[in-house]
Amino acid sequence: MIDQPEEVDMMFWYGNETNVWGYALMTISMVLFWGLVIYGAVALIRSPAREDRPAAATRPTPELLLADRLARGEIDEEQYLQTLETLRGGPRPLAKS
Repeated sequence: MIDQPEEVDMMFWYGNETNVWGYALMTISMVLFWGLVIYGAVALIRSPAREDRPAAATRPTPELLLADRLARGEIDEEQYLQTLETLRGGPRPLAKS
C-alpha cells in the first residue's frame, strides 16, 4: 500500500489573496458606509433646528400690522390711509417750516 500524505484544511489562512474586485468592493462599501453615517448625523442635527425657527412667511407684513391697529381702534381711518400710502411709497405731505 502507498502512503499518502494526510490532508490538512487551512481554513483559508494562506494562499487565498484578495483580488482587484475584492479591493474595489471593500472601497465602495467603506465610502457608502461613511457617507450614510455622515448623512445621518447631519440629518439629526438639522431636523430639530428647523422646527425651532419660525418661517419667514408667518411674519406679519407692515400693512397687516397697520390693519390690525385700525381694527383695534388704535388709529382712525385717516391715519390708516395716510400711513398705508407712505408704506406703499406714495406722495408724502410737505413739512411746514
